[in-house]
Amino acid sequence: MNRLNECYGNVRITGEIFVLGKNIYDKDVSLGELRRHVGMVFQRPNPLPLSIYENVMFGLRAHHATGNGGGMRSDELVERALRSVALWDDTKDRLRASALSLTLEQQQKLCIARLLPLKPEVILMDEPCSALDARGTEAIETLIASLTPTYTVVVVTHNMAQARRASNHCVFMLLGKVVEQGSTVDMFLRPKQKDTEMYVEGRYG
Repeated sequence: MNRLNECYGNVRITGEIFVLGKNIYDKDVSLGELRRHVGMVFQRPNPLPLSIYENVMFGLRAHHATGNGGGMRSDELVERALRSVALWDDTKDRLRASALSLTLEQQQKLCIARLLPLKPEVILMDEPCSALDARGTEAIETLIASLTPTYTVVVVTHNMAQARRASNHCVFMLLGKVVEQGSTVDMFLRPKQKDTEMYVEGRYG
């Protein structure tokens, strides 16, 4: 959905994907603009080897979108982003410390905070809790719930309990094909396809 798959040479692409009413494979689509509007969070936290402050500002600076607000404007953006991911209280007194000094849970929150100043419409999360313990998983799921009123959040997970807790709409894919999609409640309580039923009940997968 943000065309990162094109970084690999052995990928074949067919069909269309519409984001915000636009086919992302149209020739006039700017990859930079697409990735500004469709952010990505990976399985393992990937903070940059910079300060916490500079991690939050990195996306804006990479997209030349800092504007003319000066240092105060940047400070406000950093605070707002960190507050949005419930990380401000833990980091406000050490914003110039290395982001690598944070816990894994905090690093993942920071990676999400890094997207927010760009004002994305969609946030993609690829198994965002796979490197976290139960406490960290709960914290990230709580964060996802807090983001959904403002952003469209698309999460890939193999954790059935997490899919049930953290989503309103589910798409079940098997061997690269969409088997079933619908509301999360219907998917788990009233699946229409046998493969879906067997997967959500843990009979295979």
